[in-house]
Amino acid sequence: MRFSFICLMAVLVLAGSVSAKEPEIAKDTFSIIHSRKSVRSFTGASVSRENLEKIIRAGMAAPTAVNKQPWSFVVVTEKKTINALAAGLPTARGIEKAGAVIIVCAEPEKAHMQSKDLAVVDASLASENILLATEALGLGGHWTASFPYEDKMKHVRTVLGIPANIIPLNVILVGVPTGEDKPKDKFQKDKIHWGKW
Repeated sequence: MRFSFICLMAVLVLAGSVSAKEPEIAKDTFSIIHSRKSVRSFTGASVSRENLEKIIRAGMAAPTAVNKQPWSFVVVTEKKTINALAAGLPTARGIEKAGAVIIVCAEPEKAHMQSKDLAVVDASLASENILLATEALGLGGHWTASFPYEDKMKHVRTVLGIPANIIPLNVILVGVPTGEDKPKDKFQKDKIHWGKW
């Protein structure tokens, strides 16, 4: 009887120590927002399709003018295609070790009043949700601009077969972070105007 009790206690202690070592992914909203950073240092590990779908779903939950949702997403996990994208995106540091890239596209013809500006705003909101969801999953993300640079947009369109009327807003790198990149405290009191300018 005493032996059984000792064995049970040992199992409970071991179980506690195992669970204590598991990474804590679930965070509150403010922790996720303040932990988000531009990650350029990835381990090279892949990102699961399940996590990529969660990230895209979060992107599609973003606010959008008159609920028009003028966005589409191209998800790339194949290294050959990622390397082809890298060839024309010199500012996409770390892309070669990213597990995936997500290209957020704005579709002006589907936007409220068919406005290019509103399409870009809505796609930008979706992009921020993607970056926050990436952080929430314990992954790293980095927005690499494609828009408004004609040469970069042309390159991304060519590699991925994106039609000329669609704006490839950005190439978001997603991957397992090495931990080198840290969040920055960007709070500045003098940027807040209470009541009037």
